[in-house]
Amino acid sequence: MRRIGILGGSFNPAHGGHRRISLRAASALGLDEVWWLVSPGNPLKPVEGMAPLPMRVASARAQARRAPIRVSAIEREFGTRYTRDTLVRLRRRYPRDRFIWLMGADNLAQFQHWHRWRDIARCLPIAVIARPGYNSHALAAPAMAWLGRFRRPVASLTHLADRGRADWSAPALVLLAFDPDPRSASAIRQADPDWASRFQSEPGQGVVSLRDGLTHRLITSQPYSRGRAAARNNRP
Repeated sequence: MRRIGILGGSFNPAHGGHRRISLRAASALGLDEVWWLVSPGNPLKPVEGMAPLPMRVASARAQARRAPIRVSAIEREFGTRYTRDTLVRLRRRYPRDRFIWLMGADNLAQFQHWHRWRDIARCLPIAVIARPGYNSHALAAPAMAWLGRFRRPVASLTHLADRGRADWSAPALVLLAFDPDPRSASAIRQADPDWASRFQSEPGQGVVSLRDGLTHRLITSQPYSRGRAAARNNRP
């Protein structure tokens, strides 16, 4: 039974900060892998300035190289609109794995706006990673008033505990604090507005062919065609 951390986001673009917190969280929590779920869309972020999905996946693949990190756009295949529904589908598809949701303190600060956020917390444990400038807002957030009752020591979820008795029940909240990492996707876009062009196969052409790290299907800018699945996926 693998222990897997899930980090969802736009990855517009992915950067070294994503890699760093993923590896730190994997070490702190005794994870076997971290899965980056690149969202086809995010209702809490503007569409303007959002690079095409394949280019965001390509940037994530570049950052995840030679690390126990899988990059996936599986939400496009699921056709799920909300994080809660994505997690239900993941647990159904991978019933033998244990999952923990990884998110930065900036997301905890607005977690109460996510669709059925309490159901997300009941679905799997949550690990919140400190981020400079957001920690005080996160601790004062309405969601924290509810989640704080389920705060647990990190050791209750890690390899330091007896693996046969380690408690991965939910709701459970653990807080992780690493050395501050100031990198952000918005700062990268501001400094390099044409970052996505680096992931084109040739100037003016589309992104190089990529396969999903979980489904192994080709990732394109087109909606997934099976059944009713379409590019309507959103986070949260």
